[in-house]
Amino acid sequence: MIRTYKVMLLPNNKQKTKLFQCAGVARWAYNFALAQQQENDKQGGQFLSDGELRKRLTQLKQTKEYSWLNQFSNNITKQAIKDACQAYKNFFEGRAKFPKFKTKKRTRPSFYQDTAKIKVTDTHVKLEKLTPSKKKNKQTLNWIRLAERGRIPYGKHVTYVNPRIVFDGMNWFLTVGVEEAGVKHETYSEGIGIDLGVKSFVTVSNGMTFPNIHHMPQVKMLEKQIKRMQRKISRKYEMNKIQTEGGEFRYRKTENIKKLEFLVLKKRRRLKNTQLNYTHHITTTLVKTKPAYVVMEDLNTNGMLKNRKLSKAIQQQTFHEFKRQMTYKCAWHSIELIVADRFYPSSKMCSRCGHVKEKFSLSERTYRCEACGIEMDRDLNASINLKNYAK
Repeated sequence: MIRTYKVMLLPNNKQKTKLFQCAGVARWAYNFALAQQQENDKQGGQFLSDGELRKRLTQLKQTKEYSWLNQFSNNITKQAIKDACQAYKNFFEGRAKFPKFKTKKRTRPSFYQDTAKIKVTDTHVKLEKLTPSKKKNKQTLNWIRLAERGRIPYGKHVTYVNPRIVFDGMNWFLTVGVEEAGVKHETYSEGIGIDLGVKSFVTVSNGMTFPNIHHMPQVKMLEKQIKRMQRKISRKYEMNKIQTEGGEFRYRKTENIKKLEFLVLKKRRRLKNTQLNYTHHITTTLVKTKPAYVVMEDLNTNGMLKNRKLSKAIQQQTFHEFKRQMTYKCAWHSIELIVADRFYPSSKMCSRCGHVKEKFSLSERTYRCEACGIEMDRDLNASINLKNYAK
């Protein structure tokens, strides 16, 4: 089993410059491979393998015009070419759309590191050929400090998989997979059913309930601050618009606008991380109860978003992220994850007698059974039905 670790890096100014340059080299190599494939396809040639493209790149490096590529690790360009070829294959095999060229503004900066060359310690990570400096302390420039101490396993027995350096708009991160053995508990508790909703984010069949984080005061305050700052930016754009000779209006981005946009980015990042941390807290809490199995419903999120009154609230809940975390965390702890059929009537069915209602509107928050007379919260009733689905 491969477990992925993501840790923030704390590079100095020189290292930041080199990291952006490495990401630019990876972007250039990806576009080079894509252009070669498209040109070859126009001429009626067969698909070019990544080995053939790497040979062409090696020949380019020997010329004076492209000699600057020798200052960077060849593993960066090698993996970028492999990624471009794989994207091209995915399109022709019907797995993805036609690959696009990467741009500096719209592409997330990232690059690959060789698994044999990367070295991790308790506090630092060493990247391959990060700097071509000829100074005596050039080796120390290759070591970048980690924001978390002892987060990534290291040692001779550790095997790394697909290490990448990624920039998310504010900070640099190291993402790396580590081969680990799965954890299997000796005793498991009874299985659980999980119902996802808008009023309560998660309702569990054992009685646990996790509220919607967007109803909490600190999250509401963040959303309110973002709205105000965005309105302020819009007003500044209107104040600085310029009319051209052709009669068209152009919006000039001033330094104050850039500062405000960066503050909005920070607020949005904080809001996103708050919600992500809350989702991790819920999934970890559920897995630590050591259930024998977990049953979740297969929600039709695209269909639910057509409801104009609830579309924003549904989109904020990130049901897909919750399901993704439960999937890999259950796999880590050898817990069986069962996805109920999309048309299973978990909300309309009585958890005691099995009676199914013909109509049950969203405004009814309490389930009342006409057959046995039971009254129960609709989300709790649905979670118990999901738990019984496994039986």
